[in-house]
Amino acid sequence: MIYADTAAGIELRRKMFLRKWRLKCRAVADSLEEAGDRLFSFTRLDQSARTTNAIERLNEEFRRRIKTQAVLPCAETVPMLLWALLASG
Repeated sequence: MIYADTAAGIELRRKMFLRKWRLKCRAVADSLEEAGDRLFSFTRLDQSARTTNAIERLNEEFRRRIKTQAVLPCAETVPMLLWALLASG
């Protein structure tokens, strides 16, 4: 559900999930229904604000910076760049 691109996609996956798990484990379906729309409040944010994982953000920033440089000049550049990213976060 969390990987759907739109709120409508989430709702579709949510209904499919509930249909499947209501039969297998009613408590799971009840818990999801109890959480309601609050569980998916992140859909009101833009796509870039959806991640809260610090390691994931660091990894994305690391890839973005390396991509612009194409080739790193030497092996020592990688740890130096990593420490610079950690210090800036």
